[in-house]
Amino acid sequence: MTLQAHERQAQSSANCTSLRARAAVPGTADEGEDHRLPRFRVTVGRFDGIAGVMLSDALSGAYAAFAVRGATLLDWRVPFAGALLSLTDGYRSRTELSRQNGVRNGLMAPFTNRIAAGRYRFDHRDHDLLPGVAEGERLIYHGFLRELDLELCGVREGTDGAEVLFRTDAIRPGVFPGYPYALALDVLVRFGLHGLSLTVTATNLGQLTAPFAAGWHPYFCFGDEAIDGLELQVPASQAILTDAELLPLPGETAYAPIASRPELDLRAGRALGGVAVDACLGGLAADADGLIRSRLRDPVRGCGLTVWQQGGLVHLFTGDTLERGARRSVAIEPVETMTDAFNRADCEAAIGLLPGASRSFRCGVQFEPVMPPLVAVGDAPGSPRTKVAGNG
Repeated sequence: MTLQAHERQAQSSANCTSLRARAAVPGTADEGEDHRLPRFRVTVGRFDGIAGVMLSDALSGAYAAFAVRGATLLDWRVPFAGALLSLTDGYRSRTELSRQNGVRNGLMAPFTNRIAAGRYRFDHRDHDLLPGVAEGERLIYHGFLRELDLELCGVREGTDGAEVLFRTDAIRPGVFPGYPYALALDVLVRFGLHGLSLTVTATNLGQLTAPFAAGWHPYFCFGDEAIDGLELQVPASQAILTDAELLPLPGETAYAPIASRPELDLRAGRALGGVAVDACLGGLAADADGLIRSRLRDPVRGCGLTVWQQGGLVHLFTGDTLERGARRSVAIEPVETMTDAFNRADCEAAIGLLPGASRSFRCGVQFEPVMPPLVAVGDAPGSPRTKVAGNG
């Protein structure tokens, strides 16, 4: 990724709390202290024409670049086998970022995935996110955050990692049709030896309880090879069943034991093969530390990625319909709620954000230079191209 017109440090606005004010930062110490540059650094500039920030490790050469628009991950590379290995397939130009095809690495808020026909009922009120749009064209998905230019509020550089804080209060009554709520959104990005983490925090600034859910839509890869040979493991005990439009079935009929959908049972790990997946999984088993971990492994290189999250569900998508790079990456999406949660009584308590209240959703990813096989020896990937969705 090309960097242009960079500067060393972000300037915090008067409306933001600088991370520098809350953390000791080598290289910004007072007179008389050590002025050596920190190992982990933050650079502000333009990346292939996209305004953003780069968090980098001066020792290893690893870096992650994020756009100011939506705090969208553009590129993440780590040293492996004598070169920098690309681990995500993000937007490569301003045009791609503007078009949003595939929502590559987008942060999703205040809703994840789709709202059926752009209409929902919440707190006894009906709302229309697409007023005046004809029935056959009523498609809205993945929220508003991904298309907002965020304010860079602060940075922290250090010996253990780097952080950047993005913020917006652009979601207000009258700005987005059908969403008459006022939210402040913070996105805290951490970059370090063990990968990336993102924390999306929403604060309700209004007088009404607001429906809110967050998620991340990252596409992972190991270089530019097809994903068919990759191994995937997800600790899910439930499949979310959907109709032909990939909208979850009503009420309890949406939840099925994963054993009833063996093609989606990834608890023991499975090679992706030629399977096309676009499905949501629930009943996720957390480890002792409370984090839920899904794993993706490259059996050729022997390395892998661990995608973690605090609560929620996982949506999987093998990228078959992407305009560029179809099946060159797989989306492992940590989400707070399933598709169309704004229209579901069983999700109402989970999405409600009271006036003055805040709620955070944390997720991240860790690169593992050596990851044990996720698939038993002899379990070869299937060759025929088949489609797996959550259809009941």
